[in-house]
Amino acid sequence: MAGNTARTQLRVGCLVKAHGLKGALKLELYTDDPDGRFVPGASFTVQVPEASPWHGKSVTVREFRWMNSHPVVFLDDVTDRDAAETLVKAILWIDQDGDAVAEDDAWFDHQLVGLDVFRDGERVGRIARVDHFPAQDLLIVQRDGEEAEILVPFVKAIVPEVDVAAGRVIVTPPAGLFEELPAEEADQVPAERAEESAPAPKATSEDDASTED
Repeated sequence: MAGNTARTQLRVGCLVKAHGLKGALKLELYTDDPDGRFVPGASFTVQVPEASPWHGKSVTVREFRWMNSHPVVFLDDVTDRDAAETLVKAILWIDQDGDAVAEDDAWFDHQLVGLDVFRDGERVGRIARVDHFPAQDLLIVQRDGEEAEILVPFVKAIVPEVDVAAGRVIVTPPAGLFEELPAEEADQVPAERAEESAPAPKATSEDDASTED
């Protein structure tokens, strides 16, 4: 008897801003096929704070269109700007077969969690989880022998290599991310980190199956 097919969720978009007066919302996309994904009738689980009236609910697409090159979505039961404002910053998720293949430079969360983290050829910890935010994803690294967790921006400058088959990721973090700096060096860290904030690989979007109005 065949077993149940493993399921996971993929992040496919973020509702970033109310648009107009009829309930439209601008989208930040995490899918390489928005016209195919956001078809009328498509349903998505929404990730929102517990205090939100949408917590634990899903939304259904009524219409998807491009306005001045920006993707915009209309949802069932969201008919005015006030209603749309209650969904701003909501992240949209869909169910996906657990054995689906991710694209290059894109991974499912479950593929990343548990990978060993190496720096300068030495293991420094393992990925405990992946946190998703509108600006970027964060790899939460559990240090070896420590309770503290390190929040590593999932960008190419800091995470240049992910090798799921080998069970590891390579990190090249800026000074101060994994250790405390001497006082005279600490003042220089903000500028260094700012230079490394450009986006890169992503985790759990659909074009990352683990990368986003």
